[in-house]
Amino acid sequence: MSKPFAAVAITKHGVEMARSLVESFSGTDLYYMSKFARGDEEEKGYHMFEGSVKLILPDLFKKYSGLIIIISLGAVVRMIAPILEDKKKDPAVVVIDDRGEHVISVLSGHLGGANELTRQVAAAIGARPVITTASDVQQTIPVDLFGRQFGWEIESFEKATPVSASVVNEERVAVVQETGETGWWTYEKPLPSHIKVYGSASEAMEGAEFDAALVITDRLLDAGEEAALLGNGVLYRPRSLVLGIGCNRGTSAEEIEGVIAETLAELKLSIRSVRNIATINLKADEEGLLAVCRKHKWELVTYTPEELNAVELPNPSETVFKYTGAYGVSEPAARLSSGASSWLLEKRKSGNVTISVTRIPFAAAPASSSTAEAAAATETAAARQVAQK
Repeated sequence: MSKPFAAVAITKHGVEMARSLVESFSGTDLYYMSKFARGDEEEKGYHMFEGSVKLILPDLFKKYSGLIIIISLGAVVRMIAPILEDKKKDPAVVVIDDRGEHVISVLSGHLGGANELTRQVAAAIGARPVITTASDVQQTIPVDLFGRQFGWEIESFEKATPVSASVVNEERVAVVQETGETGWWTYEKPLPSHIKVYGSASEAMEGAEFDAALVITDRLLDAGEEAALLGNGVLYRPRSLVLGIGCNRGTSAEEIEGVIAETLAELKLSIRSVRNIATINLKADEEGLLAVCRKHKWELVTYTPEELNAVELPNPSETVFKYTGAYGVSEPAARLSSGASSWLLEKRKSGNVTISVTRIPFAAAPASSSTAEAAAATETAAARQVAQK
């Protein structure tokens, strides 16, 4: 697949519309019936097909992340029904009527991105977007997309459907945010009264009554927290941790990864919340570090000795300075990369690896007073957790 989207048409008007669309809507391959060929298809890279469009849809489902189909809605529903698998796998499907008046989000509105694709295609052709997803219509939190723009990862997806129902049915919903970006409420209206924001799990559990919970944290929850919050809740892992790493030349990826896993487990932090590794520029080509970053899709951020030495350290090392020109590697690198003023773990040496851990400080969101209050509570909770370690 060279492009993420495919446009499909089977009528004269549909082909005309589709040809115009792909000229202005980048990243879209075009498929239409060969009887409408104009002779320039090979030159433009358009794809022709014979017979029923139903025959090519299974292949298009596998090849593309989004399908833009200019056929009647009922026909599309019947054709795609036998090839649907799972909302986590199925591509976005968008339908345009033959006059180009409406663009309809049909399948995978949230996880597959059909709702956003609908808006973009409608804007491109001057049509009306039709989106029926309850959270979009009501302008409230889309549980299965919550925090996606920040790179948050859903760890517990099992309760996404009932929690979504609680949100759109205006039941009592607790948003427990201990860390992570706070600007998730983007609508130009206050946070609904049935959604309450808490800065820590303990705060939400101390007498608060709620029917569902959205939990944003980099901590490993204990059994009591899981029972109280995730019985009808969804757990999100924000990218909030930075690991400062120093290591001897040639240290294996297995040893580095082992130290990371052991350290995070002791701190009761989730590896899914690691944003990146930070180190000295002398380690920019360290294969063990690079291999760990590739495996976890982390960025490796490096700093010069001069940049590292600008950070005041609790544990400066003359030995490290002798070999690197810096009085420390893991501690200053972690702070520089995260922007934190302190460490969750200053540094720990284990075998050939030295590790430091910091939590990224996130600014308060200006969107609403509720999220700003949540940010302040989050900061307090984070400080409390560090003190307890």
